[in-house]
Amino acid sequence: MITKSWIIKPKGKEDEVNHLAGVLGIEKPLTELLVQRGVKNFEEARSFFRPSLEDLHDPFLMQDMKAAVDRINLAMETNERILIYGDYDVDGTTSVALMYTFLTRHYNNIDFYIPDRYREGYGVSTLGIDYAADSKVRLIIALDCGIKANHRVAYAREKGIDFIICDHHTPGDELPAAIAVLDPKRKDCPYPFKELSGCGVGFKLAQALTVKNNLPKEDLNHLLDLLAVSIASDIVPIIGENRVLAFYGLKQLNENPGKGLNAIIKVSGLKDKYLGIDDIVFKIGPRINAAGRIKSGKSSVELLIVGDEEEAITMSNQIDEYNTTRRNIDGAITQEALNLIESLPDFKTRKSTVLYNGSWHKGVIGIVASRLIETYYRPTIILTESNGFITGSARSVVGFDLYQAIDSCSDLLENFGGHMYAAGLTLREENLKAFQNRFEKVVNETISPEMLIPVVEIDTELRLSDITPKFYRILKQFEPFGPGNMAPVFLTENVSDNGSGSLVGSTRDHLRLNIVHEDDPYRVFPGIGFNLAHHYKKICQGIGFDMCYTIDENSFRGKVSLQLKIKDIKTDDPPGK
Repeated sequence: MITKSWIIKPKGKEDEVNHLAGVLGIEKPLTELLVQRGVKNFEEARSFFRPSLEDLHDPFLMQDMKAAVDRINLAMETNERILIYGDYDVDGTTSVALMYTFLTRHYNNIDFYIPDRYREGYGVSTLGIDYAADSKVRLIIALDCGIKANHRVAYAREKGIDFIICDHHTPGDELPAAIAVLDPKRKDCPYPFKELSGCGVGFKLAQALTVKNNLPKEDLNHLLDLLAVSIASDIVPIIGENRVLAFYGLKQLNENPGKGLNAIIKVSGLKDKYLGIDDIVFKIGPRINAAGRIKSGKSSVELLIVGDEEEAITMSNQIDEYNTTRRNIDGAITQEALNLIESLPDFKTRKSTVLYNGSWHKGVIGIVASRLIETYYRPTIILTESNGFITGSARSVVGFDLYQAIDSCSDLLENFGGHMYAAGLTLREENLKAFQNRFEKVVNETISPEMLIPVVEIDTELRLSDITPKFYRILKQFEPFGPGNMAPVFLTENVSDNGSGSLVGSTRDHLRLNIVHEDDPYRVFPGIGFNLAHHYKKICQGIGFDMCYTIDENSFRGKVSLQLKIKDIKTDDPPGK
C-alpha cells in the first residue's frame, strides 16, 4: 500500500481572508478557500460565483481567426465541400459533433471523418486526406489534432485541399502550412486564455463565425453541453474561460441536452440526477470514448449529432455494450501488466515503468497506464504492436513533465505528441530496448524523490461542527470542480468511529464509518473511504485518527444527506510526517 504525503496549502493573507469574510458574510474557512483560488474582493467573488457568458474573450484575439472565418465563408459562398475531421477520443468526437451541428444549421455540403485508431492512429492521416479527395472536399477543418501534421497538410495541398487547424496541443518548431492554425499555445498567439480543450478551440471558431455572420447566439449556446463533456473528459483546468464554459455547459446538459447526450445519460443510470463534472468523467466520457477504443469513434459522433430520439437510444445501447467490453479488456490487461512488473528483477530500483506486449489491445493501453500508477506511482508507458510498429500511451505523476522526457528520446521515435501528463508515441521494434533504457535514464536524472510519493493536497483544517447546511450550500457554489479548482480537501484531527464502522464492497476493500469528534460526540457524520480497508483493524478498536476528506451528498432511497468522502487516514503520525 502506497503511503501518501499530506501537504496543507498556504492559507493566504489573513487580512484578505478577514476582509472577504466581512464583505460576503460567510464563514472564514470558506473565505480561506476563495483566497487560495485568487478571489480577494467582492467583484472577483461575484465573477467566481456568478460566471457570465459576457466574460468570454473576443474570438478574433486568436491568431489566424480572421483567416479561418474568411476561408469558411468563402467555402459556403462557392458551395465547396467541407470535411470536419477530429480525433477518436471524447475531445475529438465532441469537437466534430459541435462543429458539424453548428455548420449544418447554415450549410449542408458537409461531411465528417474520424480516423480509425488501429489502421490510421492518432491525428491527421493520409487515408483521411485520400477520403477527402475522393469526396471532392476542398476544405478540411481539423479539430483536436493537426498541430504537428506538417507533412499531411502539405500532402493535402498537393491534392487541392486547404486546411484549418483547431488544436490545443503543444506546437512543434514549425507550424503546418494551413490556411489558419488556431491554437492558443502558439508562441505568437495573443489569445488571453491558453488552456482551452480542442472542442473549446472549435467553439471559439464557431463563436467567431456567429459574430462575423450575425447569427443567433442561441444556436451556439445550445451546443455548450458538448463542450462541457469535452472540458471534463480532457481534464483541462476549469479556471478562467473554461470555468464559464463548463458552468453553462453543465446547465445545458442538465436542463436541455442534445438527444444523443440525453440517451447516454439514461443508459449511464444518471436520469433524474443533477449532473456534475464527475458524472461526465466517470460515466458519460468513458462511454463516448469506448466506441473509438473498441470499434470506431465515428459511432460516437453519429450518436452526438442524431436528431431522432429512438435512434439515439438504440445507438447509446450499442455504445454502452462497447464500454462493457472495454472494461473487461482493460481489467484483464491491467492484471497481466501487474504480473509482468512483479517478474522484473530490477523493477523496485527503477523510476519509470515501460512495458510492452504486442497482443495488448491498443484501445485501452492509456487506461492501463493510469491504473498502474495507482499501484506503482511513477511515470508509466504501456506499449503494444500496431501496423508493424510499436505504439503506446504514457501517463505521468504530479509535477513531472512527461512530454519533455519523451522529447529527450525523440530520435528513437517515429512520432509522438501530447502534453505534460499524457502522451502517445510510436517507434520501431528495433528501438524498443534503447527507448526503455533512455527513458528510464531521463526520468531517473530529472524526477525528484518527492514526485514519486503521491500527495494529498489539503486546502484547510476544519472542525466537524463547521459543517452545516449553509456551509455546504455555499461550498456547492464553488462548482464546477476540476483541475485548477478542485473540490476542497479538508483536514480534521482526532476523530473516531462510533463503533458501527464496517467493511463494504464486493471485495470488502472499502471502509464505511460513522465519525464523531469529542467536541460534539452526539453529532455523527457518515463517511466512506474507498480502498482504505487496511485501516479498519485499528479504527474498529476505537483508536482516534486524523482524516482528510471532501464533502458531498449521498442519495439513498430518495433521502439526501451529507457524506464525508475520506481520501486518506493517519492513525499514528501527524500530517506531513
